[in-house]
Amino acid sequence: MNKVTYPPDYNPILEYWDAIESGRETVCSKTYRWYQHLAWLATHPGEYFYSSKRANHVLEFAENYCRLSKGAGAGKPVRLELWEKAHLASIFGFIDINGNRMCREAVLIVGKKNGKSLLASIVGLYMLLGDGEPGPEVYAVATKKDQAKIIWTESKRMVRKSRVLLRRVKPLVAELSCELYNDGTFKPLASDSDTLDGLNIHCGLMDEIHQWKDGRKLYDIIADGVTAREQPLIYITSTAGTIREDIYDQKYDEAERVINGLTDENGYKDIHFFPFIYELDKREEWTDEKCWKKANPGLGTIKNLKTLAEKVRKAMANPQLVKNLVCKEFNIRETSTEAWLTFEQIDNRETYDISLLKPRYGIGGCDLSSTTDLTCATMIFMVPEDDRIYVKQMYWIPEDLLEKRVREDKIPYDIWIEKGFMRTCPGNRMHYKYVVDWYRELQDENDIFLFKCGVDGWSATYFVEEMKNTFGASVVDLVFQGKKTLSGPMKALGADLEKKRVVYDNNPVLKWCLCNTSVDVDKNDNIQPAKGNQGATRRIDGMASLLDAYVELEKNLEEYISLAA
Repeated sequence: MNKVTYPPDYNPILEYWDAIESGRETVCSKTYRWYQHLAWLATHPGEYFYSSKRANHVLEFAENYCRLSKGAGAGKPVRLELWEKAHLASIFGFIDINGNRMCREAVLIVGKKNGKSLLASIVGLYMLLGDGEPGPEVYAVATKKDQAKIIWTESKRMVRKSRVLLRRVKPLVAELSCELYNDGTFKPLASDSDTLDGLNIHCGLMDEIHQWKDGRKLYDIIADGVTAREQPLIYITSTAGTIREDIYDQKYDEAERVINGLTDENGYKDIHFFPFIYELDKREEWTDEKCWKKANPGLGTIKNLKTLAEKVRKAMANPQLVKNLVCKEFNIRETSTEAWLTFEQIDNRETYDISLLKPRYGIGGCDLSSTTDLTCATMIFMVPEDDRIYVKQMYWIPEDLLEKRVREDKIPYDIWIEKGFMRTCPGNRMHYKYVVDWYRELQDENDIFLFKCGVDGWSATYFVEEMKNTFGASVVDLVFQGKKTLSGPMKALGADLEKKRVVYDNNPVLKWCLCNTSVDVDKNDNIQPAKGNQGATRRIDGMASLLDAYVELEKNLEEYISLAA
C-alpha cells in the first residue's frame, strides 16, 4: 500500500472554507462563522500561525496507521473526509514560535452516526504516539465506566488492526501501554475510579457529554489534571441531549459565546477554545433535506442518507417522534422553548453619545434580583426627527459573588464592570436603592427624566414605593409577566431589533442577554421570553428589563412622542 502524504502547502481549512463560502458545502451559521475565523487565522499569522507540517502530520498519521474497526470497511485504512481533515488540521495546525499548539480544548457537536467516535479515537492515539510528548497520559473520560470504554475500545481495536501501531502499543485489559516506546498510557476513566487524584494528563477525551449527570465535577478534575503539560488537549465530542443545566449546556454555552465573541469586541474571548458545532439553524429545518447536512457533515458517506430520510418520513407522520429526531439527528436541544432571534438579528454595533442627543424624557424598565440573577435597569428614549429607539442600561451583581460567578460561569462580569457596563453592590445581596440612585443619576447628569417606568409586578414593595416617592406615583407602572401583557411588545421589539432600529450602544451585556433569550409560544402564537433549558448561567435579565420598558412605550407611545418632540 502506498503511503499517504500531503503537499507541504496543503491546507484543508482553506479548502473547506472555500467549499462553504461557495455553497458546495452546507453548514449552519455557527460553523460558517467559525471557519471564516479559522481561514482568516490561517492567512494572517501572529502569535500563533498555521503550520502545514504539523497539520499534515496528524492527517498522515490517521490515514497511514489507523484502520476502521467495524462495518463493511473493517480493517481498511481510514480515509478522512474534507470536513474531518479541516477539523483535525484546525486543532493541531496552529502553533506558536515554540511549537506549542494554540488549541487546548476542542468541542465537536455533531449529529449521531457522523464518525465522531472515530475522530476521538484518532485524536487519542495521536496524542499517545504522534505528538512528541514524553510519557503522555491519555484518558477516555465519562461519568460511567462503560461509557468511558467506548472510545478507548475503538482505539484498542485500531491498534490491533495496525501492524505499525502494534509495534509501539501493547493492548492490555484496561490500558494501552507504550512503555517501551515513550512510556505513554491510554486508559478509560470514570467518576468512580480510584485514580482521579494526581493525574498528569496530556489528553482527556470526553464523549457524549450530553449523557453526563453532575458532569462538572469530573470535567474540573480533568481540566486541573492538564495544567502541568506544555500543550495538553481536552477533546469533547457529543450530540445534543435531554439532560439540562449540566456540563453539556455549559460547554455549548461557552462554545456559542466564543463564536459570538469573534465579531463582538466586548464579547467573550478564549483563543485556546475551539468550538465545532454542526446543527440546524432553526428547528423547522428538519423537514428540509437541503438543510440536513448542517448537522450531519458526513451525510451520504459516513451517515446513510436513506436511513435518515426514512426517520424523517416517520416523524412527519408521527409527531411523537419529532423531539427525539431533531435532538439526536439534528442537534436541537430538547426543550419546550424556541430560540428567539439569531445573533445576526441581534447584533448592532452602533453607538451614541447621550450628551449630544440630549433626550428630555425616557421610559424605564426594571428587572430585579436578590442573589443569583443580575439586576438590570433600563432607560429607553427617542429624540426629534429620528425614529430610532435608544437604550441605556446598567447592571448590578453582589460584590461577594463576583469572583465566584466569573470563575464558575465563565462570564466576563469583571471586564464588563471595568468598562462601565455593570456595577457591584456591597455584600452578597442586591440593594435596590442603587437602581433608584442610577435613575436619579441620569436625571442629574444627563437631564433626562423618567416619564414612565415599567416594573415587574412581583417586585419588592419597598422598591416600588421608593421609586414612587422619588419620581412620582404616576411614573411607576406594574408590568405583570405573562403572554397577555408581553406578547405584542416582544414581537415589536424583535422586529425593531432586526431592523436595527434599537440602538443599545453596543452594550455587550444586553447583547449576551438577548442571545440567551428563548421564547415560549402558545397555540395562538402569543409569546413571552424564557430562559429555556439552556443552563443556569444564561441570564436574560437585560432582555426582561428592556421588554418592561417596551411595554410602557407601546402603552404610552403617543403621549411620549409629544413629550420627546
